[in-house]
Amino acid sequence: MPLKAAAKKRSISPSSAPGMPIDAPERRRLPPLLRRCWYNLNQTFRRRIAHVGVTPDQFTVMRTLTEGSPKGLTQRELTDIMSSDANTIASLLERMETLGLVEREPHEKDRRAYRILLKPIGLRKYEEVREIAIGLQTNILSVLPEGKREEFLEHLALVADACRVAAEKTPNRPK
Repeated sequence: MPLKAAAKKRSISPSSAPGMPIDAPERRRLPPLLRRCWYNLNQTFRRRIAHVGVTPDQFTVMRTLTEGSPKGLTQRELTDIMSSDANTIASLLERMETLGLVEREPHEKDRRAYRILLKPIGLRKYEEVREIAIGLQTNILSVLPEGKREEFLEHLALVADACRVAAEKTPNRPK
């Protein structure tokens, strides 16, 4: 089934949604939609870049490093920018260092910290995968009218920020 037809098939009339409870089974709900988007996008990207020998998460690290300070970023900065946790980023960086994609250099002011830098092979792999990422994003966003794509991304950024704020305001509860 073509992408646009599948999207229309799953949606309900916008005029009927306002009167429905937010958790009505026939109503679109944010968590499963975000999960479905992320899972399918991640799996598609993973398959398209497998031949390069990097993962989507490694690509995100490489992209973040190329867009960051020329001096490199600390592990803490990477963790924050990628909305991840310190253990996940530490493990990811260890694997990338073993593969020769990144290197750690001592931080100039904090003796406990290191700056993470992209090595030349990491930059080459990033540039190769970047083209694939741009193509995939262009393809996915093509289901939206061209004039609505940036607006959609702006709205998605607002939702992402609202999720972050909600997480920050929610205290950890003992188990």
